[in-house]
Amino acid sequence: MTNDTIPAGYRTDARGRLIPDSQIKSIDRARDELVHELVAAARVVSDTLAKFKGRAFDDIAAFVDMSAAEYGVRLGGNKGNVSLLSFDGRYRVQRAMAESIVFDERLQAAKALIDECLRDWTEGARSELRTLISDAFRVDQAGNIRTGNVLALRRMDITDERWLRAMQAIGDAVQVVGSKAYVRVYERDANGQYQPIGLDITAV
Repeated sequence: MTNDTIPAGYRTDARGRLIPDSQIKSIDRARDELVHELVAAARVVSDTLAKFKGRAFDDIAAFVDMSAAEYGVRLGGNKGNVSLLSFDGRYRVQRAMAESIVFDERLQAAKALIDECLRDWTEGARSELRTLISDAFRVDQAGNIRTGNVLALRRMDITDERWLRAMQAIGDAVQVVGSKAYVRVYERDANGQYQPIGLDITAV
């Protein structure tokens, strides 16, 4: 039922039933009005942020092309991370690209090779490593492997041939399934540290 078809003096509840205004408590009417007011304001803010994001990406891409043109090259597109500083260094605008990574079935081969290493190495001397590896392959609340923890294993200086093959398998198992682009704006504080200017409602 649309608002146009709701009879005067009635409202629909969450189950779609027609309820006379006279039967709705004043606190429920006040809550309904507050929610609608906040939703309307949120839509305005969301639209403003969407327009800012579009403008920021377009402007940054245009500036990168303009800067590259000074060297006789053409880049184009919104690819790659870029940081732009104001002349006085007070402000920094950053375009950041974050890739979404998953692992294919080759991760299981890597885990099997790592398990072989752990079985052969003396447990007492490698207890910290065993804990680190177990944590790396632990899934998060959504049931997904923590990609950062698994990739961090490749930075370990271990020369066992099976370990090296496992690290190769991890590298081969990486699949990039998408990417997201972000615009971040920072202001330098009195201590010289760049603090983000919140563009996320949870950050302001």
